[in-house]
Amino acid sequence: MSDAQTALRYAVRDDIRALAAYQVPDSSGMVKLDAMENPYQLPQDLRLALGQRLAQVTVNRYPAPRARALLEKLREVYAIPAPAEIMLGNGSDELISIIATACAKPGASLLSLAPSFVMYAMSAQLAQLNFIPVNLNNDYTLNLAATLAAIEQHQPAIIYISYPNNPTGSLYPVADIEALLQAAPGLVVLDEAYYAFAQHSFMPRLAEFPNMIVMRTVSKSGLAGLRLGYMAGHPAWIEQFDKVRPPYNVNVLTQEYALFALEHAEVLEAQAAVIRQERRRLLDSLSLLPGVTVWPSAGNFLLFRVPHARQVFEQLKTGKILVKYLGANPLMHDCLRVTVSSPEENALFVNALNAALKAAP
Repeated sequence: MSDAQTALRYAVRDDIRALAAYQVPDSSGMVKLDAMENPYQLPQDLRLALGQRLAQVTVNRYPAPRARALLEKLREVYAIPAPAEIMLGNGSDELISIIATACAKPGASLLSLAPSFVMYAMSAQLAQLNFIPVNLNNDYTLNLAATLAAIEQHQPAIIYISYPNNPTGSLYPVADIEALLQAAPGLVVLDEAYYAFAQHSFMPRLAEFPNMIVMRTVSKSGLAGLRLGYMAGHPAWIEQFDKVRPPYNVNVLTQEYALFALEHAEVLEAQAAVIRQERRRLLDSLSLLPGVTVWPSAGNFLLFRVPHARQVFEQLKTGKILVKYLGANPLMHDCLRVTVSSPEENALFVNALNAALKAAP
C-alpha cells in the first residue's frame, strides 16, 4: 500500500498539485471592502417575513429539477427575452465551470481580456483548455485590434467579456462588443455580474446574437451568501450545459430566499441606487488625495493606484480596513481595489487611506 504522498502523486494531475487554492482572507473584525459585497441587508420587516417563509420550506426533500417559480421571476424582473432559456448555478463560479467542461474539446481554447476575473483562467486550466489572455490597453480600455487578431489566430471555443470588467470597472464600447460577437467562432459569455451598478446590458439583444450567453449573479445585489448565479441564452446552449450541471445544484433555501428577494426587487434596486451615488462621492474623495490615481467605474468598486501600494495595503489592514491588493498582472502595478460601501464605511476607508499614504515611505 502506498503512502499518502506517493498515492497523491500517482493520482492527481501535476498542474493541480502545483496550484494554490483560492484564498479568502480572514475578515474578522475588519471593515470588509475587498469582495464587492453590498453592505445593506433586507429591512427588518422583510427579514421577519422571510424567516416565516423559509420555515415552510421542505428541506427533507430534494429541490425540483428546475426551479420554475424562480426562473419565471428572474425572467419577469430582469426582462429576459423569450425564447432565451435560463439556467441556475451555485454562484456564477459553477456556471463558469460548467461552460468550460462542456466546451473542453481536445486542443480547444478559452480567450479572456486581461486583467479580469481570475475564475476564467482557473476554469480553463481545470478543464484543460488553452487559456489565451489578451491584455487591455494601459488605460484599461479594450484593445480591439489585438483581441480580433487573437480570435483569428486561436479560434477560441469560449470568449469571456466581463461587462463591466473586474477589477478595472471598464464598460467597453457597445460597438467593440458587437465586433467580437461577430468575429467569434464559438461562444461569447458576457459576464454582467455588476449589472445593478452599470445599468447597461446585452440581455435585451440575446435573440440578435445566438452565440452569446449573458451571465449574472445576485451576489452583488445584497445576496452574496446565497451563492446564486444565472445565465440566459439560446435554448440550444442551455440544453448542452444542462447536461453538465450537477443535479440539485441550487438548494431549496437559496431558491426560496432568492424568490422572496425578487418579489421585493424594488428594495434591492434602492440599495443599488445608494451605492451608485456613493461611488461618485468616493471617486471624488479619492481624486483629492495626493498621489492617488483613480479610474471611473461602472461597478460597485473602484480601482486606484498609489505609491508603495503593498505597504499602503498592509497599513490599511493593520487599521482593520480590508481592500484588495492587485499585483499579479503588470498592468496592475501599485493598484488596489476597494468596494463602494455605506457612507460610514467609505468615510472610514478614506481617512485610513489618507493616514496610510502619509505613513508610507
